[in-house]
Amino acid sequence: MEIVHVDSDNFRKEVIEENKKVLVDFFATWCGPCTMLTPVIEQIAKEHDEIKVCKVDVDKAPEIAMQYGIVSVPTLIVTDKGKEVQKSIGLVSKAQIEQLIK
Repeated sequence: MEIVHVDSDNFRKEVIEENKKVLVDFFATWCGPCTMLTPVIEQIAKEHDEIKVCKVDVDKAPEIAMQYGIVSVPTLIVTDKGKEVQKSIGLVSKAQIEQLIK
């Protein structure tokens, strides 16, 4: 499945109103660990059709980052039917992400 880039215009539709699990990657373009995590997130999106994968650039959508209490990037949040169910802060492995989305 393709990664959906979300901002304040489409966040509600793509994440909150989604009826399945969503993995949201909060990142910044200047963040080294975020850049290292990108290929792993892309792999997860391709291999796990049961979830939607979204990315939020915290510099372009600071209001969403504030809403979820994002103070460090990368931060991954898993939502299920719009509710946060898992959260991970910092660079993590593919196996750790797969545990988050279970």
